[in-house]
Amino acid sequence: MDGQKPVTAGGPLDERNPDTARDPLASMELTFLLGISFQLVLAEFTRRLDAAGHGDVRPVHGMIFQILYGEGATSSELAERLGVTKQASGQLVTDLEKRGYVRREDHPQGGRRRLIVLTDKALAHLEAAGTILHQLESETAARAEYGTLLALRTELARLIRAMTGDGGIPPLRPLW
Repeated sequence: MDGQKPVTAGGPLDERNPDTARDPLASMELTFLLGISFQLVLAEFTRRLDAAGHGDVRPVHGMIFQILYGEGATSSELAERLGVTKQASGQLVTDLEKRGYVRREDHPQGGRRRLIVLTDKALAHLEAAGTILHQLESETAARAEYGTLLALRTELARLIRAMTGDGGIPPLRPLW
């Protein structure tokens, strides 16, 4: 931290407040809380995926599967959505192709472009991942006070909309 007191909408957090005085996380910056929460959930998600037999897939691969789900995409489209170079996208696709998660097909519009599509192996991963994510969310809801998870989701959605304006929902990119 930079030595300044964390703030809330009403100003600096009151260190005399018994709730914040006893809980060091209550006085942390929002970005830190969001980041560490994401990191912890992602680590548990990855651990459970590994236990379910999908340990060779990293979070960036799951993002690729989400992008390709349905109609597929070209390597250039994939690069744009991931926010990486075409070369990096091509390397990721080649790796996933060697491991049997994607295949390249002729593009329906013809030409030299190739369409990258998911294989049954990738679809099985997505199914397992979806089940695990729903379990994690259910467990989180069971630990939380009634309505707090819904309130958190609502506030996070508001934050995203406030930060993006009318730009729509930005893609989640592997920036970590």
